[in-house]
Amino acid sequence: MNISSLFDLTDKVAVVTGATRGIGKGLATALAAAGARVVVVSRHGEDCERATQEIVAKGGQALPVAADVSQLEAVADMVSTVLAAWGKIDILVNNAGTAVTKRAEDLTVEEWHQVLDTNLTGVFLCCQTVGRHMIMRRTGKIINVGSVLAFVAERQVLPYCASKGGVLQLTRALALEWARYNVQVNALCPGYIETDLNREQLADEYIRDRILRKIPMRRLGTVDDLVGAIIFLSSPASDYMTGQVLVIDGGWLAE
Repeated sequence: MNISSLFDLTDKVAVVTGATRGIGKGLATALAAAGARVVVVSRHGEDCERATQEIVAKGGQALPVAADVSQLEAVADMVSTVLAAWGKIDILVNNAGTAVTKRAEDLTVEEWHQVLDTNLTGVFLCCQTVGRHMIMRRTGKIINVGSVLAFVAERQVLPYCASKGGVLQLTRALALEWARYNVQVNALCPGYIETDLNREQLADEYIRDRILRKIPMRRLGTVDDLVGAIIFLSSPASDYMTGQVLVIDGGWLAE
């Protein structure tokens, strides 16, 4: 057995949503470094272009495609663009997400839909549209990015918790349906990962200490902590794994 070939992504085409910043950008960069041709997806075209240029500057291959994953027509157009450019999609990483921080009793219906439409409906639309192509080819890897908040609750992020719980069940249900087509569907659930998006919030000593007390390793995660997991879930090394959840949380859920 050639161990290195188990993790080889050379010439695989990987679509990563929410890929222009934070965790998504880190995952897209890691997949490109492993040899994949990466499709950088975000709602904002300029951000896609910028992230693509950064990947290419590091020696990777990338294609920018602007799309709002909560809109079926936009997802369909995105997939058509990728297939026209590169002919296939081997890997789908559903990372696009959003949150509203607010007390439950003060949430508006619009805010509820804002989060659920992106975090859950968007995952479904991307899975369904890309999944049809993978079913036809009888091969594919889908990785849905969840959160430890799919397992444990947190105050004032009700729609986020609900959406991430939904993502886990969506992952399991799709895995059952698509196993016969050699399409593996798994979830990657990070704990608190420090990025440019939350660094200012985490600089608050009270907030940081409250989070760290929940983590047995007593440190926040980094995007680098997720690299091994995304390569594993995207590669032949995980061919006999589907409907599973890989949690990277510093031990949070073990307590």
